[in-house]
Amino acid sequence: MIFDIIETGTFIYPTYVSPGKTYECNGERKSVMKTYMQRKEDVTRNWYVVDAEGQTLGRLATKVATVLRGKHKPTYTPHIDGGDYVIVVNADKVVLTGNKLNDKMYYNHSRYTGGLRERTAKEMIENYPVEMIERAVKGMLPKGRLGRQMYKKLFVYAEGNHPHSAQKPTELKVD
Repeated sequence: MIFDIIETGTFIYPTYVSPGKTYECNGERKSVMKTYMQRKEDVTRNWYVVDAEGQTLGRLATKVATVLRGKHKPTYTPHIDGGDYVIVVNADKVVLTGNKLNDKMYYNHSRYTGGLRERTAKEMIENYPVEMIERAVKGMLPKGRLGRQMYKKLFVYAEGNHPHSAQKPTELKVD
């Protein structure tokens, strides 16, 4: 690439600098680095399994959403789905702190008049533990088509076994 320097009075600055090159500006050596942007063809995906037994719902969902987005990788690019697959097992043994079992409400609406359905977190954990974790993670993902694409890589199971053993998932620790 062409390296041009324009001199204006005492200040010298480059008009274009090739990435990775160095140039001198007012007697100082400076370098220009290019930000890495991942392409969807270069994405490598891993499989992780998370045991939700005894884990706090929000902390678990945060870690899972981070891995689904790919923010744990040095190649993270905001507009690319570079995340990994996540399997959550023992969803029925997740924990809520404080008085959230009775106070936290989950709402659904059928879009008909009077079609609002309210459930407490206690009802959700007893009857719909998978949906509870899915909702928590989905709320932490981007909204729009990229978020929907990331959400498809989440698999939640209420029991301790899952049908994805052929992918050889590695265990992901949630602190």
